[in-house]
Amino acid sequence: MTQAIDTLIHARWVVTVDGNCDPCDDHSVAVHDHRIVEVLPRAEAVVKYRCAQESHLDSHILIPGLVNTHTHAAMTLFRGLADDLPLMDWLHHHIWPAETRWVDEEFVRVGSSLAAAEMLRSGTTCFNDMYFFPDVVAEVARNIGIRASIGLIQIDFPTAWAQTPEDYFRRGLELHDEVKNWDLITTAFAPHAPYSVSDKPLIKIQTLADELDMPIHMHVHETEHEIRTSIEHFRMRPLERLSRLGLLTDRLLAVHMTQLLPAEIEAVADSGAHVIHCPESNLKLASGLCPVAKMADTGINVAIGTDGAASNNDLDMLSEMRTAALLAKGVSQDPTVLPAHEALRMATVNGARALGLEDITGTITPGKCADLVAVDLDHINTRPTYDPVNQLVYSAGRNQVSDVWVNGNHVVSAGKLTTIDVAPLFAQVSIWADRIIATDSESNEKAAS
Repeated sequence: MTQAIDTLIHARWVVTVDGNCDPCDDHSVAVHDHRIVEVLPRAEAVVKYRCAQESHLDSHILIPGLVNTHTHAAMTLFRGLADDLPLMDWLHHHIWPAETRWVDEEFVRVGSSLAAAEMLRSGTTCFNDMYFFPDVVAEVARNIGIRASIGLIQIDFPTAWAQTPEDYFRRGLELHDEVKNWDLITTAFAPHAPYSVSDKPLIKIQTLADELDMPIHMHVHETEHEIRTSIEHFRMRPLERLSRLGLLTDRLLAVHMTQLLPAEIEAVADSGAHVIHCPESNLKLASGLCPVAKMADTGINVAIGTDGAASNNDLDMLSEMRTAALLAKGVSQDPTVLPAHEALRMATVNGARALGLEDITGTITPGKCADLVAVDLDHINTRPTYDPVNQLVYSAGRNQVSDVWVNGNHVVSAGKLTTIDVAPLFAQVSIWADRIIATDSESNEKAAS
């Protein structure tokens, strides 16, 4: 007797990232009720299962959905607005003024929708966000059908989202209670950075994170300027301050981490904290180089994020994998560092582990949710295919992503988004772009005069 299931996916190669990244030739993945039932040879699958939906991906590599462990989704609407600038100039003179002028619920709705479309089309099935109006981001992610960890932001100064530290906490905790039973949506505390959040809110965040069993997502040791400022104001480096406040634990997702002393690497390893590597954003802003190889040697869980599209300028996790692997080799002057299979782990299971979602996503494992991505390697740039994982990391482009499933739902089919109507979305994006560029031009004219 055959077993009835929802979906059967046949692929030329299946890479489960469960234990290792060895490709399984001519294998199939059985999916039922949103979850992975079994990974087995194709010849056995067609005998064992009958399905409502069947996909034949004869030149594809099927991998777990990519996990973008750090981004600011709505900032897609600032893509290209202020390029080729140092981080503090970029923030203080361009991005923060633009956010003050433009960010509201509708801005976040349109920008996050554009980001979700870009991420799904690129093979990202889960993202970890840090931005204003997180309630809107959660609603967008839920409606579009992409998994998301929504940041409950905290920053010392007033914004369009909240006015005081107490206001940030109140609104964030209300959102946490609202979404805690939503499919696909989880939450994390998201204090912006050590230089923008004072001690009292940070101590409260640590207490609440323990009580609610939530991660803490924060920019840490991003630039040399951050280190100097911390020493001037607190007479200690940011990591030491976070440690003294109780935040350097296995709940912490420390983003960027380009400025690290050997003793700090050991302290992070001992704490169990996770590091989120954003190679392309760090390179573009010249923020510094994350010592990925040294951290991996100490057992630190290192995941990958894109950062926001305003500083990257895309949300392409395939590209981030390649850049991370090449950069690690160059920094360490060792070509064996961060091989392709390890870069794939950083972009999948390592990210899931950092977000506390390792039991849900990150590998193609029976019992986990069916978050899956198919990449067609039958392209000029990925032929011949001696090793499909190497080709995926070093040669493939996001245009080769053909199919994506999130929670078993087929959200990209044959290269087409199934849950987003891009024509009206593009029209909304154009309206926002016209507003922003007009105001930016006026500001530049006034500054020149």
